[in-house]
Amino acid sequence: MGEEQDERNKDVAIETESKSTHIATSPPEPKSSPVATPPPEKANPQRGSENAGLEIVVTEKRIALIKAWEENEKSRADNKAYTKMSAIGAWENTKRAAIEADLKQIEEDIEIEKAKEREKMKNKMAAIHKEAEEKRTAILAKKGQDMIKVEEAAAKFHASGTLPSRLFKCFGY
Repeated sequence: MGEEQDERNKDVAIETESKSTHIATSPPEPKSSPVATPPPEKANPQRGSENAGLEIVVTEKRIALIKAWEENEKSRADNKAYTKMSAIGAWENTKRAAIEADLKQIEEDIEIEKAKEREKMKNKMAAIHKEAEEKRTAILAKKGQDMIKVEEAAAKFHASGTLPSRLFKCFGY
């Protein structure tokens, strides 16, 4: 019976070690525990008692089980916190990506609007240039007509020998 208890103690020790290595790979635990309970003191059985060894083994087993439970609960709390932190990180990344997509869409819309306005301004400039060319052409045509009139009038004055009435008004002619 003593050997079975030794094997159980070894199994508990192995479980405790495997759980403590599991905790090392999980997110770090807080430095201070909110409830710090000192380990229970070992009962010193009387030396002469025949169950003294059994009481020591039972006490150590109980302490080992409590430590294993404590480590398990800490591990569960760490895992739960890690899962929630991961979920918050994923949520943040999703929201950030959505906002960046909206911003990119707004920038594209602004670029499209800018291109439309630029095209409108170019069309206005082309219309102004066309109107200016039409006005220049009209002025040149009017100038040509006036030149023809002046030449005809000069030819008429040469043929008749008279002077134009408007030419030298300041001289009294």
